[in-house]
Amino acid sequence: MTAETSQTLDRGLRVLKLLADTDHGLTVTELSHKLGVNRTVVYRLLATLEQHALVRRDLGGRARVGLGVLGLGRQVHPLVREAAMPALRALAEDIGATAHLTLVDGAEALAVAVVEPTWTDYHVAYRAGFRHPLERGAAGKAILSARRPPQPPEDDEGTPGYTLTHGELEAGACGAAAPLLGVTGVEGSVGVVMLADVVPERVGERVMHAAREVAEALR
Repeated sequence: MTAETSQTLDRGLRVLKLLADTDHGLTVTELSHKLGVNRTVVYRLLATLEQHALVRRDLGGRARVGLGVLGLGRQVHPLVREAAMPALRALAEDIGATAHLTLVDGAEALAVAVVEPTWTDYHVAYRAGFRHPLERGAAGKAILSARRPPQPPEDDEGTPGYTLTHGELEAGACGAAAPLLGVTGVEGSVGVVMLADVVPERVGERVMHAAREVAEALR
């Protein structure tokens, strides 16, 4: 800690991070050990966070993340969208297809940013706010691929790092997407959708490059 930082705020944020990393909650004693402070300090931190609905305690006394974090989470999308726009614009113009940034929202994929190319005669209309199951479409499948353990080289299907689909969300439309990797707290993908029978060979690598650019902007 330095003179410019708040020890209490730092501890409160650490509590939230610890609770976010567990599905079963933590007791005051467990938090005390993890933070290296006494139980009285933990009680005060939890009481303050509870007042803001950022933490809740169940009947067994275990602390968990509260619903108040959802309100904070809603403000994340505009920030993520702003950071991703330069890479999406470059991708859309380079490929001549509609580019998008998609994030996980529960069991669905949610398009939070969309850029259409300016020079094409026609392209797929794809709007921010569009939702679809994670199991359908390149954007959702790319996200799911990042959740699976890496496959050995001999099991590779020839498209490492990106996902291709055809006609899963819209008849006649192809999709290519690559997951965002190495961004704490953000699970998503960057991709393109186009009217074509087959995705051109270079699109997969270009989408992966754009995903890396967006991930770098978000770090």
